[in-house]
Formats: sequence, structure tokens, C-alpha cells
Amino acid sequence: MANHRRAPRSIFRSGAVRAMAGRLSWGLGDQAVSSLTNFAVGLYVARSLGTFAFGIFSLAWVTYGVVLNISRGLATDPLMVRFSAVPEDRWRTGVASASGTAIGVGCATGLVSLVAGLAAGGPLGNAFVALAVVLPGLLLQDAWRFAFFARGAGKKAFVNDCVWGVALLPALYVAAQIHTVVAFVLAWGLSGAVAALYGGFQTRILPHPREMLGWLRTQRDLSVRYLVENVSNSGASQLRAYGLGAIAGITAVGAVRGAEQLLGPFLALLMGLSLVTVAEGARVLQRAPHRLKHFCMILGGGQAAAALCWGLGLLLLVPDSAGRWVMGSVWDSSSPLILPVTLAVVGASFATGAAAGLRALGAAPRSLRSQLIASLFYVTFGITGAFLGDAAGSAWGVATATLSGSVVWWFQLRLGLRDYVPPGADEPTVVFEPIKEPIKE
Repeated sequence: MANHRRAPRSIFRSGAVRAMAGRLSWGLGDQAVSSLTNFAVGLYVARSLGTFAFGIFSLAWVTYGVVLNISRGLATDPLMVRFSAVPEDRWRTGVASASGTAIGVGCATGLVSLVAGLAAGGPLGNAFVALAVVLPGLLLQDAWRFAFFARGAGKKAFVNDCVWGVALLPALYVAAQIHTVVAFVLAWGLSGAVAALYGGFQTRILPHPREMLGWLRTQRDLSVRYLVENVSNSGASQLRAYGLGAIAGITAVGAVRGAEQLLGPFLALLMGLSLVTVAEGARVLQRAPHRLKHFCMILGGGQAAAALCWGLGLLLLVPDSAGRWVMGSVWDSSSPLILPVTLAVVGASFATGAAAGLRALGAAPRSLRSQLIASLFYVTFGITGAFLGDAAGSAWGVATATLSGSVVWWFQLRLGLRDYVPPGADEPTVVFEPIKEPIKE
């Protein structure tokens, strides 16, 4: 009797898709909460403080973005790559070390922020002193989110961000009564620390900061590259903001940040996208490597289309009166920048699909190369644009940079897919969809 082998089912015809859809749904829900929280904070601060003070708050915010990406590169990006879909005891060990590393990064960078704030003095310096206080708690909360998604428990990350949102409401009310940038930084950061404490109850894991050096030593092959990659990304944003402030003034920083705030749901989504997509990309790679390209294209293209629709809606459907009601005086300086900022987010959104694919492949050198080139574009075009046209010139320069950078990302993903060698294999595996030859009679 002939031995008939049953052909393996495509992951798109199996329960794997339903499982992935469930995890992605919680991921999207979590990002929706995170996006709306950040969006609300930004709008509330802009409306309460005006363009100049909002510019100071924005400089503290982009600095936090740099620190967050340092923590992710050293602690939680390696956790996502190496501790997704592993036995629970191994996951718990990894989370304890990674979360402890995140706290250590928060303490070290908080000390730097404290010294810089005391040296700068004035309202700007005070904002950085406040940032130093809240950094450890903020980074721990972010580490819990990565841990939940590595475990496939996106629901817990969603609940944790909801706790942050609830804690933020009374904190913002108190900050509004004090009416200073420092009050708003503390309100945002300390409410995040409440969610970080709750994350400890959710995981029943005690972070181990003492294991930071051991974690960095064992994960250095990934963490060093991811650190450089992440810092080049957020550092480029910080350099552009500082450069714009030096060239055109802090009010120009507030105007650009105000326009970016209107795209806030998508910017926040991009910031935390790796919580879901890297782990899901790794699962696709394990089950059906040739599907990874399609996964990345759908991911990047879907985000880019959504960002474009949102930006066009702002341009065509939001009257000036409504914009002023939401953002106060910041609207008048930010609304002319909506179009270039939208195009910048479209380019960044499309690039995230390729970035997720490179992370899933573990192609850290290609990912690093792409990010360094894209960051160089961002700083160069953004600051050159500021020289040529202040805030508007910088916004158009960044739009050009992100659209150009997305081309680099996708080219490197194509090379990474071509060169991919599965564990235990001697030759690269073709991870493109094969073209089937017709059977000859």
C-alpha cells in the first residue's frame, strides 16, 4: 500500500492564524490604550501651557524616548527575540533579569538627567530633574509590557496600560492646578510607576537589578547592536529637536511637536509596535518562513495606509475652530505642518514592517545598518530643513528622510530573507513564495 503523506497545512488554513489574530487583537488594544493615553497627555499639556512651555515638555519627552530605547535595546529586545514561546520557567528567569536591567538603566540615565537638569537650571532644567525622578518606574512598566507579549499574554499588557490611564486622570487634574511643566512631567511619570507596581503583582516576578551585568554579558551579541540601532533612532529625533530649538527657538519645537501630537495614535503605535510584531514574526518564521515577507508587507502597508487616512482626515475635516478648542494656541502654529508630518509618519509606518521582519530573522547587522542610514537621513534633512525654513522646512526634511529610509529598510529585508539559514541547516532557505512549474504531461 502506498504511503500517502498528508501535505502540511498553510498557517493561513490552520488554527495558527486564529491564535495570531487573538494575540494581535490584544496587542492592538494595548497600543490603542497607550496611544490614547499619550495623545490625551500631549493635547492636555499643549492646551494648558501654550507653545513655549509645551516645547520644554517636548524636549523632556523626546529625551525619555532615547532612554526608553536604550532600555529596550539592552533589556527587552533580546527578551522578545530569545524568550518568546519558551517554557514558563525559562521565561520567568529571563523576565526577572530583563526587568532588573530596565530598572538599572532607569537609575543610571536618571542620574545623568538629574545632573544635566541641575546644571541647566530654569524651567528646562527643572523639567529634566523631574524626568530623573520618574525614569526607573517608566522603564519598568515598559519592561512588563514586553514580558507579557513575549509570553503571548497581551491581555495583561492591556490591563496594565489601563491602570496607567486610570491613575493618570487624577494626576493630570492635580498638575493642572499647579500649572507648571514639572507638575505635568511628574503626573505622567508617577502614574506610570503605579502601573509598574501593578505589573509586579500581575507577573509575580521580582526584578533582579543585580543580574544586570550578567544579562548584558549573555545577551551582548544582540543587545549591543539593538542598543546602537535604537539609540540612533530616538537619538536622531532628539538631535533634530535640539537642533531645531537652537536654530528656530523652543516655540518651533512646540509647533512641530504639536503637529506630531495630532498624529499621536500612530506615533505611539510605532513606538511600541515591537511588543507584538517581532514575536509574531518569529512565530511565522518558525511555521512557514516563506510567509514572513507577506506578513511584513501587510503590517507596514496597513499602518501606512491608516496613517495617511488619519492625516488627510485632519487636513480636510477638522476646522480651525475645533483645532483651537482642542489644542489652544498651539493649533495655529502646528496646523500648517500636518501634511509633511503625515508623510513622515507614512514613511516610518511602512518601514516598521521591514524592521519587524529583520528582527524576527535575528539579522541584527542588517537591521543596524538600516537604522543608522535612516537616522542619518533624519538628522541631516531635518536640521538642514530648519536652516532653510524653520519649523516647516524641518518638517518637510523629516518627511523626505523617512520616505527615503523606508526604501533602505525594505532593501535590507529582501537581502535578509535571501540569506536566511534556519537553525540546523547548512544552506540558506528560500523564504519567498515559490513559483510552481506546471506539471508536464
